[in-house]
Order: sequence, then structure tokens, then C-alpha cells
Amino acid sequence: MSSDPRPLSQSDDGDALNARLVDWLGAMAQGNEEALNEFYDATLAKVYGVAIRILNDAALAEDVVTDVFHDAWRNASTYEQSRGRPLGWLLTLCRNRALDRLRHETSVSRTAEAAASQPPPDIEEKPDSLLESIEEGHAVHALLASISSDDRQLIALAFFRGLTHEQIANATSMPLGTVKSRIRRVLKSLERSASADLQAGRA
Repeated sequence: MSSDPRPLSQSDDGDALNARLVDWLGAMAQGNEEALNEFYDATLAKVYGVAIRILNDAALAEDVVTDVFHDAWRNASTYEQSRGRPLGWLLTLCRNRALDRLRHETSVSRTAEAAASQPPPDIEEKPDSLLESIEEGHAVHALLASISSDDRQLIALAFFRGLTHEQIANATSMPLGTVKSRIRRVLKSLERSASADLQAGRA
């Protein structure tokens, strides 16, 4: 077997193509990158054709084709002539890759659609209920009483209702960055207040 197979000519018939693909795979198994280039050029159109038919998306098909030839390069040594022609082996790799990608993309799409169909969380609970749940005279109570009603609402949604920052932003129509920064600011104030209260108790 030549380590540098000759390029495929237009006069090669199916059997000759099959023989050259076998040679190229053998050379690829030995790390011959030129053989990979020849193998790629000879089979790209058919591999892409399978990928685009399954995925119906050019960008996804191109990603799959890249993965398929990477797999072919990495697994060239596992090819066995007794189990079929090289092109059939390669197109099976492509079909499996494309179907896996299709299932993944479908799952992602359904998850996104389900999330988008969910109504915003109910935020009818009054922010002042947070104050009512904390003993009056406690330093935290005093701090919460000193912040705005909007900030108390954010704290209530985050820690009483257990909503994520993204859910709070969606429910309140606030930018996500604003939600995060305001909650962070209040928490830092709470930490300072708790620390001062602890030090006062030790005095």
C-alpha cells in the first residue's frame, strides 16, 4: 500500500474509487495528512449531501461534515473492508452524526419554546410582607425599612419566593443587570448591618 496515494482522476470508475478510498484510509491510519486531503476532496460532496438532507441547515451541516472527517481521521484504523465499502462507512458516520445533531437541536428548540410559553411569575405579594416577617427592632428590619419598596420587592422575590435573577427581571420588566446590581447592593448593606449588630452585642 502506498503511503502517498495518487490523486483520483475523472476516469476512475466505482471500483477504482473504492480502491483509492481504501488506500487513503490505510494511509490516514498511519498519520498521512495528504491522504486525508485526497479522501476529503473525493467524498466531501456526498457527505455534505447526506448532512444537508437530514438537517436542512447549511451551518449545521457544515459543522457535522467537519466532525465526520475528524472522526474518519481519528478512526481510520478501525475501518474493516470485510464490513463494507469505505464510502458506506463514511456516510454511516455522517448519518449518525447528523441525526444526533438534529435530536440535540430539536431538544434545545423545544426547551426554549416551553420556557417562552411560561407566564411571568406572580409577584402580587406586597413587598411590605417581608418587613412583617422580621421582628421589629432587629437591625435587618431597620435596614429593610430604610430601602425603597422596589428594592424590598426584589429581595422578597429572590429569597422568599426563590426566583432566579432572570425570572425576577422577566416578572418586573427590569433589565437583568439592574436586578443583579440592586440585589447585590442590598445584600452588602445587610452584611454590614449584621456585622455592626454583632459587634455591638459583644461590646
